Amino acid sequence: QVQLEESGGGLVQDGGSLSLSCTASGRTSEIQALGWFRQAPGKEREFVAAVSIGGVRNNYGESVKGRFTISRDNTKNSVYLQMNRLKSEDTAVYYCAAEGRVGIGPRQHYWGQGTQVTVSS
Repeated sequence: QVQLEESGGGLVQDGGSLSLSCTASGRTSEIQALGWFRQAPGKEREFVAAVSIGGVRNNYGESVKGRFTISRDNTKNSVYLQMNRLKSEDTAVYYCAAEGRVGIGPRQHYWGQGTQVTVSS
């Protein structure tokens, strides 16, 4: 099992910046990728960003490209999300996510408890 704990959410004004952090614990050796999703009230969970093992490849959702940056610190089993030029539509609960795999076994997905980000206009 992998446990994920987020921090850094809060209230920010339109156009401002906020940084999220997520630290993994437990069977961290099986983690293949770390990322962030978000869910706004009444909407489906949406992919935000992900970083592969080694931090070589980053992927972003279309709505955050050019504004958000994901990074990873393997020594701390942590992933970060720097959010710039925030908009009211970025308001959501942000979830840290991990994909793990042991050998050729099935991929496992883990989720944090979520942290609220509110952008006021």
